[in-house]
Amino acid sequence: MSTPAQEVVELVSSLIQFDTSNTGEPATTKGEEQCARWVAQQLEEVGYTCEYVESGGPGRGNVFARLEGADRSRGALMIHGHLDVVPAEAADWSVHPFSGAVADGYVWGRGAIDMKNMVGMMVAVARHFKRENIVPPRDLVFAFVADEEAGGKYGCKWLIENRPDLFEGITEAVGEVGGYSLTVPTRNGGERRLYLIETAEKGMLWMKLTARARAGHGSMIHPDNAVTILAEAVAKLGRHQFPLVLSPAVREFLAAVAEETGYDFDPQSPDLDGTVAKLGSISRIISATLRDTVNPTMLKAGYKANVIPATAEAVLDCRVLPGRQAAFEREVDEIIGPDVKREWVTELPSYETSFDGDLVAAMNSALLAVDPEARTVPYMLSAGTDAKHFARLGIRCFGFIPLRLPPELDFTALFHGVDERVHVDALTFGVEVLEHFLKNC
Repeated sequence: MSTPAQEVVELVSSLIQFDTSNTGEPATTKGEEQCARWVAQQLEEVGYTCEYVESGGPGRGNVFARLEGADRSRGALMIHGHLDVVPAEAADWSVHPFSGAVADGYVWGRGAIDMKNMVGMMVAVARHFKRENIVPPRDLVFAFVADEEAGGKYGCKWLIENRPDLFEGITEAVGEVGGYSLTVPTRNGGERRLYLIETAEKGMLWMKLTARARAGHGSMIHPDNAVTILAEAVAKLGRHQFPLVLSPAVREFLAAVAEETGYDFDPQSPDLDGTVAKLGSISRIISATLRDTVNPTMLKAGYKANVIPATAEAVLDCRVLPGRQAAFEREVDEIIGPDVKREWVTELPSYETSFDGDLVAAMNSALLAVDPEARTVPYMLSAGTDAKHFARLGIRCFGFIPLRLPPELDFTALFHGVDERVHVDALTFGVEVLEHFLKNC
């Protein structure tokens, strides 16, 4: 009989072979139903009763399965993963992005990191528990959901608003993005593996800016050109640095790293960003959690070269720290001025919880059981996950996908990147930690 460690590589490879590319448009998003039904088949094969649910339209497949625990009076723990992935251009890759190739010690393909690695680990451990008649301390709900990569409108948002019964009794949840290792240099010249547990996320606010002015002929003088007005506002926002604000999760993370490395993360330092950069690729995330950020991503104006358009539009990706949205909006309004109007295209609030409690202790214990040199630390994710939706139901959420990563691996570049891949050893490590965690949660 196969163990989770023996099954997980094949499971992840098979999951990647389902092209579940989420374009953001329901008409062109595909594969979620087929992948969800395959997941249900893997669980039903060993005795689970699964519920398949379509959220927001045909083909948006979600699967839920519950394993009863020893103490039914306790709140249930949900382990969740999304089945959709961002699109990939095959010509840019070393292997086909939906091949699920296993080569050079890695499983390759779109979703290998984000997040079919965790989905594969969930299926492997769930199958193992059922086959071995393992009863967890409390109910476990395994949730496999659609549409996370487009904000969850046709996934978790729809589910919590239309099927709240699926989440009945759930008090805590684990999902992406956390539990992975960061190797840092120590004061004595050695190395230490820190495992980052996500306890907070920035708000995800996609903002549309619109400028309107008089249309006219391109050969004439137009001091109130809508394109110029908009472009100036976008450029100011794109170059603006918002104030430094250290949230509790960021402070705790920096304090832990300082203790291990001796680095000085003084908030008053003029080169705090430079010190954070010493952490390597993870600094892309950590630097982005020091302050609010705005990145222009889309521009739209005009229909002919010699016509001054009456309207110009831009979309900007805004990521806002917990507790900062009102101040952020005031600052944006001051920068763009009265001639540019703003509106939220997507508005998902920030989320944070504390780094304490029995569930955190169980994560720490599970990691130490497999890696005695581990140290768990909290951190904030600069991006967003389905936790934003689950938190609306009062569920306490953490990012916990246990992976022991090669120190030299540029992990953050793999998210939505070319040649996305997950190390085979990281997967086998992950299922061992996940099994220990779910037996003692």
